[in-house]
Amino acid sequence: MDSVSQFVLGASVSVAVMGRRVPLWQAAAVGAVCGTLPDLDVFLDHGDAIRNMTLHRTESHALFYLTLVSPLLAWLIAGLLRRGVTWQAWWPAIWLALITHPLLDLMTVYGTQLGLPVTDYPYAIGSMYIVDPLYTLPLVICLGVALWRRGDRGLRWNQAGLALSTLYLAWSVVIQGIASGQIKQALAEQSIPTDKVLVTPTAFNTLVWRSVVITPDRYGEMYWSLLSPGRPLHITWRPRHPELFEQLKGNAYAERVAWFSHGFYAMNTRHGNITIADLRMGEGQNYIFTFNLGTPQQPETHPQRLPSARPALRNSFSALADRL
Repeated sequence: MDSVSQFVLGASVSVAVMGRRVPLWQAAAVGAVCGTLPDLDVFLDHGDAIRNMTLHRTESHALFYLTLVSPLLAWLIAGLLRRGVTWQAWWPAIWLALITHPLLDLMTVYGTQLGLPVTDYPYAIGSMYIVDPLYTLPLVICLGVALWRRGDRGLRWNQAGLALSTLYLAWSVVIQGIASGQIKQALAEQSIPTDKVLVTPTAFNTLVWRSVVITPDRYGEMYWSLLSPGRPLHITWRPRHPELFEQLKGNAYAERVAWFSHGFYAMNTRHGNITIADLRMGEGQNYIFTFNLGTPQQPETHPQRLPSARPALRNSFSALADRL
């Protein structure tokens, strides 16, 4: 999820755990910092754009490593603040502020390797868009009121914000399940295989859902709206060019993107070079993670991410209204 959501979630969790043992602003500040820490891995350069993408949300988001580091952070914070609150009292708040970060990221489609060091599988539920105001605003508003009112009333406001945001996460999973069932049923009626179907929300909402269906040689893209569930699905088909992947067979970069995207990728050519795109993030023919792999004769040793066109905000909201 976005940095604001992680910041305010960490703060809210810390306030809820610490209660009145420390000033609310202090618990919020500590939780906000801890809730932000895992994303500092974006500043690490692993040498190329593909490794940077696939090594984000790795060790810094692993539940095991975050659990290991949490008592040390609790000891440091207790020592810095010197308010008579032991590190053992800070520990649960800091641990929860840390681990709720990757658990919230898990709700997006990107992929979070929270099982390290046991497994590097990039887990993703994909029921939340990376930015969704309806998730973040209850946390921001209720935490703000809590810091203003303080005391027991403030704590109840903070708890209400956490409850509302958590209910919204549950809502997203339920609606994703409904959308998936409707979409797969429509695909089955058209004799289209449903073993490789992705269903994720469109930007800033959980009412309109984008779906990608993969076949051996092409992929289809369609939209489903909770407000018009009976509308016939219109599928836009585009080639995946599997022959280009075969030409690069054994290429570590191509295979890593294919693994990280769970098979939701497409190949193409641009200016004589082969490209690979992660179909999970983006739409149409513009995907956030599209990489230049070079040619079979001269493969790129440090693949770069290609720029993707972003539609104007007005056009995005117009498209959302049509899809609703």
